[in-house]
Amino acid sequence: MSDKVIYAAILGAGTVGLGTYKLCEAMSDEIKHKTGATLVIKKVLVRNLSKKREGIPDEILTDKWEDIINDKDISIVVELMGGIHPAKDYVLEALKAGRQVVTANKDLIAEYGEEVGNAANKAGADLQFEAAVAGAIPIIRPLKQSMTGNHITEIMGIVNGTTNYILTKMTESGMDYKEALAKATELGYAEADPTADVEGYDAGRKIAIMASIAFNSRVTFADVYTEGITKISADDIKYAKEFGYVIKLLGVAKNTEDGIEVKVHPMLIPNNHPLANVNDAFNAVFVHGKAMDDAMFMGRGAGQMPTASAVVGDIIDVCRNIVHDSCGRIGCCCYKNLEVKDITDTKSKFFLRLEVADKQGVLANIASVLGNSGVSIAQVVQKSGKDGVAELVIITAEVLEKNFNDAMAVFKGLSAVKNIAGVIRVY
Repeated sequence: MSDKVIYAAILGAGTVGLGTYKLCEAMSDEIKHKTGATLVIKKVLVRNLSKKREGIPDEILTDKWEDIINDKDISIVVELMGGIHPAKDYVLEALKAGRQVVTANKDLIAEYGEEVGNAANKAGADLQFEAAVAGAIPIIRPLKQSMTGNHITEIMGIVNGTTNYILTKMTESGMDYKEALAKATELGYAEADPTADVEGYDAGRKIAIMASIAFNSRVTFADVYTEGITKISADDIKYAKEFGYVIKLLGVAKNTEDGIEVKVHPMLIPNNHPLANVNDAFNAVFVHGKAMDDAMFMGRGAGQMPTASAVVGDIIDVCRNIVHDSCGRIGCCCYKNLEVKDITDTKSKFFLRLEVADKQGVLANIASVLGNSGVSIAQVVQKSGKDGVAELVIITAEVLEKNFNDAMAVFKGLSAVKNIAGVIRVY
């Protein structure tokens, strides 16, 4: 066993920062055996020194970045602050100074992954970010290492626990959206401002990161079409069940011959699909590669200790690289420059719920509008009317989004169509 000591600093002592410190301390003997070195957390950067951090000794707390970047003993900087500023500046400074970096910052990697990745490559340093996507679920390292013998064509995942919990409660308990959101907030799954989760932004950042690695071509958050779950109704859930589907908020990325498709939106998936039974706050990622076929990774996608476990796994990996003088051996893998397709140039099946005038000839009129736009009907159910309004529930065949949108534009001007009550894509 080596007498080597590796010093690290943690930036941020919030939920994940505190969990990471505690896990490093609890696993100190394990880390020594697994890496051949003793890990010491020398500094923890905080905003407010007067605030008590239970479990972290006061003497290692600092509110000055200079105390970390100027300390030559510190080899690893663990960024757990979140957000872009000042996290981005600190990460770039650390890499330029020859430090190894571990981060859980999905915003930083999704929006500035190219810049920080290039900085790590230039410095010959490690940049590890397993915890930026899906918490405890190992997906970044498998994509970068275990599955590189494949041409990966698709990644699809439930990568936001808040929305998955909400949709689970709507499906299992018959709650409407607002009621399920209130329950998620009460249990701590949803933030006071849940916008990033329920509008799909959080999942969008994660699918951008995974697509970049899987397809070896840079995809940023700005490239991702995002659509949230706020318009999903109890009726949508009910009709999906009748057709043999469940509704999930999915991140979907495809590597096609004419470019990358990358999007986040609610989707009807068949009851027998592996992702259909991933419920509550659990996350799962489904990957298809030409050589390996299908693989799925499932587990806790958030939370203090699940996320800390991914951070500490990265720290252990970096420690091993330091011991064996092999830092920077797996750098940025985006060596291609593939086009990212606009959402209107992609194809989907659609679930369409229309409230229409309850009179003879309306269904034929609806079918004619769809047909004129190149949209074929795969399934249709007409529900009995009330107060002169009937409900049509249609599932289309696969169609270009732009063609489907053309039909929707016609429906909005059609007197027989009282309301487009629901539009959801179908797997």
